Amino acid sequence: MCGRSPPQHCPELQDNFATPAATPEPASGFPRTTPALPAGAVPGPLAKGKPASRDVQAEARFKVGQAVRACNIHPTGHTRLPRYVRGKLGTILLDHGVHVFPDTNADFLGENPQHLYSVRFAARELWGEQASSRDAVYLDMWDDYLEGA
Repeated sequence: MCGRSPPQHCPELQDNFATPAATPEPASGFPRTTPALPAGAVPGPLAKGKPASRDVQAEARFKVGQAVRACNIHPTGHTRLPRYVRGKLGTILLDHGVHVFPDTNADFLGENPQHLYSVRFAARELWGEQASSRDAVYLDMWDDYLEGA
């Protein structure tokens, strides 16, 4: 199954911040309850970093070498699924382990930890016969972005 339910809100921005009325309450038990950082305060925490990997048990849906198809979904909220790969065939190159799923995390719907894979897409699969047969694009993609081919 591809994707997730779209968020039930549509925040409006005011001075680069979501208005309080448009900001949903964090999911129960969700640790991200601190206010948004102003733009000038972002470089410090960003340089420090915070790992997105999680030490939780989650069954891998795909194996290295397996053919997969990127889901052809069109969520209304945040996604890191590029439009140019939606519906296209690729091959699992590497399993990075379990990581926070940014689509739900960005909408305060929880971390939804799942496997993150490196997927190889042949250039011709993405852009047709005019693309070089030697070229490929490698993308890191979460379980919810993929289905078996």
